[in-house]
Amino acid sequence: MDTTKEVKVLIAEDDDGHAELIREALEESGVRSPIIRFSNGEEVWNFLSEKGSENLENDDIAYLLLLDINMPRMTGTEVLRNIKQDHKLKSIPVIMLTTTDDPREVEQCYELGCNVYITKPVDYMKFTSTLQRLGLFMQIVKL
Repeated sequence: MDTTKEVKVLIAEDDDGHAELIREALEESGVRSPIIRFSNGEEVWNFLSEKGSENLENDDIAYLLLLDINMPRMTGTEVLRNIKQDHKLKSIPVIMLTTTDDPREVEQCYELGCNVYITKPVDYMKFTSTLQRLGLFMQIVKL
């Protein structure tokens, strides 16, 4: 019996340019999973909470969330807290992908249950390089 699920990558990023760079870098690194983008925290939370009301364990789809912290309507930290407090959603891997490098923010995200915290470099070339490495990492872990 094959238990492999299709993985959908969710990107919660309010900056259109960053969102497009993330998408392009993941695709260039070989990630072929469908990518769904949300432009604020409330949008991604509404999507996930609707999925949480369904039986995710029997769903043929797994989700991976790339989550920015500084977003309108609901911050990434609030989204992370809600996900990890929901017994149906808490197993969704969450990668914080943000410009915030404040050690207190990093610590808070790990305490709330994020899986990985990646700081977006300001330099374009470093940013794309970081994203390509993230895409390769995702390929290695069989996304």
